[in-house]
Amino acid sequence: MNRGKNRGKIIKVFIIEDDEIFAKTVQIFLRNTMKSELDIYRFTSGSECLESIHLNPNLVIVDLNLPDMPGLQLLSKLRTHDEALKIIVLSGQRDVKITIDVFKQGVDYYILKSANCWDELKNAIAKVGAHIQLQLEVESLKDTIVNRNRYSNILGNSPEILKILKVMQKVEKSSITVLITGESGTGKELIAQTLHYNSPRKKKNFIPINVPAIPQDLIESELFGHEKGAFTGASRKRIGKFEDADGGTLFLDEIGEMSLDLQSKLLRVLQEKEVVRVGSNKTISMDVRIVASTNKDLMMEVREGRFREDLYYRLSGFFINLPPLRERGNDITLLAKYFLNLFCKENKLPDIFLGKEAIAALAQHRWPGNIRELKSIIDRSALLCESLQINRADLVFDTSEPGPRHVKLSA
Repeated sequence: MNRGKNRGKIIKVFIIEDDEIFAKTVQIFLRNTMKSELDIYRFTSGSECLESIHLNPNLVIVDLNLPDMPGLQLLSKLRTHDEALKIIVLSGQRDVKITIDVFKQGVDYYILKSANCWDELKNAIAKVGAHIQLQLEVESLKDTIVNRNRYSNILGNSPEILKILKVMQKVEKSSITVLITGESGTGKELIAQTLHYNSPRKKKNFIPINVPAIPQDLIESELFGHEKGAFTGASRKRIGKFEDADGGTLFLDEIGEMSLDLQSKLLRVLQEKEVVRVGSNKTISMDVRIVASTNKDLMMEVREGRFREDLYYRLSGFFINLPPLRERGNDITLLAKYFLNLFCKENKLPDIFLGKEAIAALAQHRWPGNIRELKSIIDRSALLCESLQINRADLVFDTSEPGPRHVKLSA
């Protein structure tokens, strides 16, 4: 059974007890005893419990005297469902043979109901609860390790980045259109590439298009292709980026910069799943996954008439919002060390290290250019520092943002 279905570190507890007053007392006792967050479910029969076993409890507290089935039969079914399930029997049965049979089912504790049973139950819950918490933490760590192995090109261990990895894991296997938002320099193209290379389309092309970098009079030809003689200078037929990306992924970077006229043509292509080359009447069918990005508030662009509302909803099948670097905590240091090591290797320099004061200064900077700015500053500082350690004075910031040091170099 996949124990990872439980939400976060919430412990799910089943109480199976036909005496509702006693069951309620046990529930209150659990709430007052266990430090963990609990989801508690009470059942008055074994069949009720088994009907809800798909909820995957972590702990079951069960009475043996049930109205619809022998307690031992229920224990057997519970153990068959989940070998790791923690079970505490809380019963009035004092028969030695039954006690032996109960422990053969792999229960963790057998506690006899009495006026003094609560101390014993408290100790049992403390030990079982600690074991469950450890189990959940290990499972959470395993999930993170799996993510990090699959997304090793995405550096960072901040909660913000781990959330994005979990989101990516859900969306990458589908063909749903994805809109990646975030400030300039936050790594939107890297996320798009990673989605593609972890998808069923990974053996086909990943085609990036930097929308603002292409002249407006050429972008239609760039996207959809053209026939020979379609316009002045079209000396031969050209295959467009959509056709190149057939079966794969087309990444439209900074889609917010696209003209309204081309937005209309793009919408038709997305709706019909076919293109027409410039200068041709022939339609060409294709299977392309679209991933787009923007550093703009597209909804604001829609309200101000600069972006088509219908295209916005066509593109926003699934959102991934990247946090700015200043909100990623210790990821700043991790990324800085990575870029420093990379720069030294690429330029055949001896290993250079970041001093504590430099690390503190990097953490204080606002990073208007995000990861792209960080790499630039680390490369420059590594080149200019006069020792094998980058100190605070070696950091060269070239923005007007508040920061540890701002230096403009003149020719």
